[in-house]
Amino acid sequence: MTRGMRPARHRRVRLIARLAVVAFLVAGGLVADLVSVVATHPAYAHAYLLETSPVDGEVLASPPAEVRLRFNEAVSFNQRSIQLLDVTAKKLAIGTPGHVDGKANTARVSLPTDLAEGTYVLAWRVTSADSHVVSGALSFSVGHPSALAAPVEQDADPAVPVVDAVGRGLAFLGVALALGGALFLAVLWPAGRDDRRGRRIVWSGFAALTAGTVVVLLVQGPYAAGTSLTGVFDPELLGATLFTRLGQALLVRLVIVLALGVAFGVAVRPSPPPAGAGTAHAGAAGVPRRIVLPAVTAAGAVAVTLTWTLADHAQTGVQTWLAVPATSLHLLAMALWLGGLIVLAACVLIPEGRREPTRAISLEPALPRFSRLAQICFAVIAVTGVYLSWRQVGTWGALGGTDFGRLLLGKLAAVLAVVGLAAGARRFVRRHSREHSREHSREHGREHGREPLGLDAAPSAAVRRLRRSVMAEVVLGIAVVSITAVLVDTAPARTSYAPPVHTKVPVPAAADGTGPATGLRGGSVEVKIEPARPGGNVADIYLTGRDGSLVAVPEVSGELESGDRSVPAFPVKISAAEPGHYVANSMSIPYPGAWVLRLDIRVSDFDETPVRVPFTAR
Repeated sequence: MTRGMRPARHRRVRLIARLAVVAFLVAGGLVADLVSVVATHPAYAHAYLLETSPVDGEVLASPPAEVRLRFNEAVSFNQRSIQLLDVTAKKLAIGTPGHVDGKANTARVSLPTDLAEGTYVLAWRVTSADSHVVSGALSFSVGHPSALAAPVEQDADPAVPVVDAVGRGLAFLGVALALGGALFLAVLWPAGRDDRRGRRIVWSGFAALTAGTVVVLLVQGPYAAGTSLTGVFDPELLGATLFTRLGQALLVRLVIVLALGVAFGVAVRPSPPPAGAGTAHAGAAGVPRRIVLPAVTAAGAVAVTLTWTLADHAQTGVQTWLAVPATSLHLLAMALWLGGLIVLAACVLIPEGRREPTRAISLEPALPRFSRLAQICFAVIAVTGVYLSWRQVGTWGALGGTDFGRLLLGKLAAVLAVVGLAAGARRFVRRHSREHSREHSREHGREHGREPLGLDAAPSAAVRRLRRSVMAEVVLGIAVVSITAVLVDTAPARTSYAPPVHTKVPVPAAADGTGPATGLRGGSVEVKIEPARPGGNVADIYLTGRDGSLVAVPEVSGELESGDRSVPAFPVKISAAEPGHYVANSMSIPYPGAWVLRLDIRVSDFDETPVRVPFTAR
């Protein structure tokens, strides 16, 4: 009895160990990728600030009645999202943040009317429409500027985004095991309904999907508020999350997961055999199982993918009407392929030495059916992936110039490797199909009362190579899931890519003074601005003559002008780096949009020529 139970116990231990390794690889890959991203970019720029009132750095004669923040897309916030700090970094009482006249992209908060003279900092932390948190700060002064006592801390506990990403990764892995594994057991592999290992893998998928969803739901509150992990127990933060698009999508996902779990339990439950007069009744009772159950399951599979795509990058930006279904198909194809592949590797392609001779598992018809399904999934992944890459990247330069683009290139490399391995597996199926091995196995089939299938007659060495290939596919598939989870938490390259500005404008004809500036006649002004995005920038200015040589002038001064006439110009401090080369080392751009760098070139003691250099900050 003990000896008979030992192999089953060992198989159960091996299965648990494999699942633990899979979960460890996912979590480890997520943490490593996320830590590298967090280290370089503490706040993800999914939504970005377009306009503020008052303007950052503005000096006002009297305290403003309110502060307004206008973003490029809708944002949500709670009572802790906007804070006002004085010169000692003390938080001051302000009004409750709200939207301006129903505009979901504009936030407003009233300020005290008795603010003393000095500088104040308004720190904000809001949730963008794609469910990710962005933060920032602006300063303004009343009467005259004053020095701040301490910097403003805007970032959440570093553990919060890591736990959030791990939760998202578990949800991705769970949806793959639940959907793809269930399809494999219920449809592709007839014997799978009775296989305990397969059912355990699928149920573990439902558990991972549920756990990951709950983790994201609980962590979103402290993530949005910028608090520590202890905030998961704050009912106020949880309540605020439930009123957001993400919170509602996560609740719906939990309901759908429960329904899909019930459907899977019914699908793998043994059907009672029809007998005698009850045959007609049994056939009628089986209609819901054959028709209604697949229809409900298919609808649930589509609906569960929408809980991602209706609360992430897909529903913001351009062509949302096409991006949402394309992203849903992309996720569904990935889930069906990876989940089925894991069940195939764990339950069908087990080492021959560990099989019992009387219980050897046949490769037919599971392997050929899954091969056809994988081919369809790869086609869907390729078509939707190309479109989504274009939509979220936009330009070739953004592929290597942004974190999103580099992660996408890594994901593409992993997918191409998977396609290569899958092609080898498909060649195995074709080479050892039933038609090619029928004559070779006919005599052996007569001995057992049936004709053995070609795949099962394949040489053991070929099966071992197939097994190694499929396991490599599983590892690469987990890598793809890891990268995908990090991509969801990374700003799309189309919005985050800011190519350096490099432009040249002619010097106006008025610059024809005498002395050292005479060489500017017919020349040009070349300007390079890096990184050409909100925040600190470096502007290199070159004054060149008609022959292309650098021309020195007595002085160059500048101002930064916004396309909005209501925004005052910002002075730009410019110093000489070398004759004809001038540098603005700390040119601050308040927010994205169209700007003009106005340069006043003093060509003599009495003559000055303005040059306007338009550019766009991303």
